[in-house]
Amino acid sequence: MTTAHTTTHNTTPQYPFTAVVGMDDLRLALLLNAVSPAVGGVLVRGEKGTAKSTAVRALSALMPAVDVISGCRFACAPAAPAPACPDGPHGTGAVEERPTRMVELPVGASEDRLVGALDIERALSEGVKAFEPGLLADAHRGILYVDEVNLLHDHLVDLLLDAAAMGASYVEREGVSVRHAARFLLVGTMNPEEGELRPQLLDRFGLTVEVAASREPDQRVEVVRRRLAYDTDPAGFAARWAAEEDALRGRIAAARELLPAVTLGDAALRQIAATCAAFEVDGMRADIVMARTATALAAWAGRTDVLEEDVRQAALLALPHRRRRNPFDAPGLDEDKLDQTLEEFGADEGTDGDDDPEPDGPDGGPDGGGPDGGGHPPQDGGPEESPLPPEAELPHQQDREAPQPPQAPEKPGQAEQPEPESTPQGAAGEKAAVGATEPFKTRRLDVPGLGEGADGRRSRARTAHGRTTGARRPHGALGKLHLSATVQAAAPHQRARGRSGRGLVVRRDDLREAVREGREGNLVLFVVDASGSMAARKRMSAVKGAVLSLLLDAYQRRDKIGLITFRGTGAELALPPTSSVEAGAARLEQLPTGGRTPLSEGLLRAHEVLRVERMRDASRRPLLVVVTDGRATGGPEPVVRAARAARLLAGEGTASVVVDCEAGPVRLGLAGELARELQGTAITLDELRADSVSALVRTVQGNRKAA
Repeated sequence: MTTAHTTTHNTTPQYPFTAVVGMDDLRLALLLNAVSPAVGGVLVRGEKGTAKSTAVRALSALMPAVDVISGCRFACAPAAPAPACPDGPHGTGAVEERPTRMVELPVGASEDRLVGALDIERALSEGVKAFEPGLLADAHRGILYVDEVNLLHDHLVDLLLDAAAMGASYVEREGVSVRHAARFLLVGTMNPEEGELRPQLLDRFGLTVEVAASREPDQRVEVVRRRLAYDTDPAGFAARWAAEEDALRGRIAAARELLPAVTLGDAALRQIAATCAAFEVDGMRADIVMARTATALAAWAGRTDVLEEDVRQAALLALPHRRRRNPFDAPGLDEDKLDQTLEEFGADEGTDGDDDPEPDGPDGGPDGGGPDGGGHPPQDGGPEESPLPPEAELPHQQDREAPQPPQAPEKPGQAEQPEPESTPQGAAGEKAAVGATEPFKTRRLDVPGLGEGADGRRSRARTAHGRTTGARRPHGALGKLHLSATVQAAAPHQRARGRSGRGLVVRRDDLREAVREGREGNLVLFVVDASGSMAARKRMSAVKGAVLSLLLDAYQRRDKIGLITFRGTGAELALPPTSSVEAGAARLEQLPTGGRTPLSEGLLRAHEVLRVERMRDASRRPLLVVVTDGRATGGPEPVVRAARAARLLAGEGTASVVVDCEAGPVRLGLAGELARELQGTAITLDELRADSVSALVRTVQGNRKAA
């Protein structure tokens, strides 16, 4: 069983929050949630090695302590215990104060570890609700931290969504149910290169920030210096920052006390509503989060009124992840559009016409110690010394630049002139990359058989969720109980076990768990022909549009994807298998064309990639998608070598689809021959569309020939 980690049992001091260098937006977002947990948590997006986890873990030490009823495993507040608490009723129990917990949810945690588990044997035989709390109970009134949240299994995401929406966790097991409160601050970190989040979970995070390693040598030197000092003597390093930590902790407490007195006027509300409408965010959660964030910014700045600068900062934190429509859209906001909207719906009161709300340096706060206009912590020069070190000044928004993945593909019409197939080797005939056509909804392509891979939405598989297809003895801890099979196994032995009374005498050997069938995510490996034969017919735009559509489909079905291209004299692994479809789209957009058609090299490279991936994750089944017109002209005996490579893949049982890109009134049918060698399916670009009436192919299953 996967264990949780909490800051309360860690004897090594956490890295101090105030010692974190840079990462101004991240620190501000975390502090705003410390001031007002109603903001709704933070999603931290950024490249690996940027101290995302360090900053998040350091937050727990700044959070105020909480009062709990002594002995309550669900952290009930003494003033208002949960009526349905499984440990209740509490009566007049003793009260104890404890630090705010930060509970870490491992990516590979089980459902029972997250929500808790019932002792099924006691529940059936004694009718006792013997409940072991899970991580949601541990995180109540604290912080729930998910590192690599984008890799979290779908069924755990669903449970998190339910708990975050209702503030409670429900555990249901065949007529026995337990409910307990689960209100927590949700903080997640992720590397976008490893894949995106489901939109439903993305929307549950109140704020989002992008982080990247500094490119300034002096700042990087300071990061290394502090980290080495901490690793050498954690206790001594923490002691040196204790004063700053105490000051920041006090400021959070002061802002919390001031928060109820902050007034959110109609003018600010109009700006919030207009901004959300201008950026076409879905639903009303963005408006509510922006209002709470702007209020927290004002309290953090020591004010009781919300200014335009607070609304602007709130928009930059609360809207970027809500305005995205698909995984290929660029994150972030158009700040010119934001400023124009705020100016258009600006208030007549509460502003003095100053268009530069942020100071230019650490001493830019107003005289007399007032906070800066943007809701940032006051810098040196005010009556209260800033709890943040000088190098941790909060951000100037002009420095916020998120990575720019490919935008919506260009329309075709820019394709290069036809290139002779006799072009010399290598890049001699290389042409510039062309844009892709608009993506479309594709038909689902499945891997045949029944897999046992990671939960997803593509191929049939035995999973922890889905429809029940049978029962079996549990392997290890009991999963989903199959009640009728358990009763049938126990029933013949009741007399021998001396049953008396109404209870059923159940032994461990009687328990049966349900066998369920759902869908899994696969490894979809694209092998794309980028040779001159494709460019000559001006089809590369359509081909890129088709692959882009399949990438989008892979994102929605929770697949891993890889991209191999072949042209000239060889094949290139343009994108190693990853969960990031954004990276795949970027490689595709930059793909040049030209040269001969080394089809065999592309297939052999695919074989090698799949061999390595099979060793890394044997349960994730591959689906090979070859996008070509079927011609083979590169190298000696190109047609013979291509057929051998195809048979090599088929011999290992690799499920394959050949997307036939041949065009024109006269067709050679070479892609169909390749599909037969691969023992796969051939479909045209037209048939790939989900709304195509001419396409009859839906899945690979049933269309492969017997080996």
